[in-house]
Amino acid sequence: MPDTAAGPAEGAAAPAFTMAASSGRTVSSADLAGKPYLLYFYPKADTPGCTKQACGIQEALPQLGKIGLTVIGVSPDPMKPIEKFAAKYNLTFPLASDEDHKVAEAFGVWVEKSMYGKTYMGMERSSFLVGADGKVAKVWRKVKPEAHAAQVMEAAKGL
Repeated sequence: MPDTAAGPAEGAAAPAFTMAASSGRTVSSADLAGKPYLLYFYPKADTPGCTKQACGIQEALPQLGKIGLTVIGVSPDPMKPIEKFAAKYNLTFPLASDEDHKVAEAFGVWVEKSMYGKTYMGMERSSFLVGADGKVAKVWRKVKPEAHAAQVMEAAKGL
């Protein structure tokens, strides 16, 4: 059996998902069938790195939209803080709640982290660019929030 903890590799089929998202939306891989999308995982709504990353993606949305790319942000937060985060920064793309981290586990981004000598489980800042064929075209692990939108733009042009 393949090691799912590592998540899907480039060229592999993206795991299926359905999650509640901001503005009363639901996002699912079934609804995205035949369309390219970016699923980006971030640790916590309204923290400095996550805000930089989300605002960078929001700024790039017009260009990403021109190339037909749907963007979905995913965090382990409940919907209430996600809705506040989306409203505070006028984020129009869906921000999904993965409270039980089933989607994060399927993508291999629910990982052991450590801070101040304590280890805990948390979301690794990672992104998966999925082509219209449902296969993972590009994987970014331990994403740098500031540079991420530009990296996505560049990779998405090749879809």
